[in-house]
Amino acid sequence: MAGVSHKIPVTSWRATSTWALRPRMVAPLVGGLCLFGVGEGLLVVSKLGATPWTVFAQGLARHLHVSVGWSTALISMVVLLFWIPFRERPGLGTIANLVFIAAALNETAAVVATPHSLLLRVVLVLAGIEAIGFGSALYLTTGLGPGPRDGLMTSIHRKWNISVVYVRSGIELTVLIIGVILGGIFGVGTILFAASIGFCIGLNLSLVARLVGVN
Repeated sequence: MAGVSHKIPVTSWRATSTWALRPRMVAPLVGGLCLFGVGEGLLVVSKLGATPWTVFAQGLARHLHVSVGWSTALISMVVLLFWIPFRERPGLGTIANLVFIAAALNETAAVVATPHSLLLRVVLVLAGIEAIGFGSALYLTTGLGPGPRDGLMTSIHRKWNISVVYVRSGIELTVLIIGVILGGIFGVGTILFAASIGFCIGLNLSLVARLVGVN
């Protein structure tokens, strides 16, 4: 598809090691993760449906009789185990993922009020999806290690050379279906996110590549 990148571009700020943080990597790493968290927060504030992984966490929490927070943490740990056969390695980006996304999500949810207008709530959903797409594109290009969920995406992408667009879309839709079966709550925003996030990340990877002049 024209304008959609099916791979992660190699940028001038890409790390040589997942633990080799350099000053030029700080802005795309922290900025990207904060944008990701803002996007998650906007989806929550819209009250039109959270992300598929949150739906999954809600459904699992119901069966395990734990909070959604604990359920989310458990899911992240299990997803990290799936990294092992792919030999995916964690890094500073993996740790930063857990810190900055949560902080930005909480701050956004606390500051932004839910609009009364349905149209404005839909705008929040669309803005949230784009923020997550661009934030993902930024922080993934640092090469400092993805978050648990993005690590699964990049692992499958590298192992079988499948487009990140199709891998991410497939993962989100699968997680959403499982979450709904388990009793998670979803809405229009959830469906829009699951159906579009893969292509959104692909478009923003292409945008980042053009902005920095790489292929």
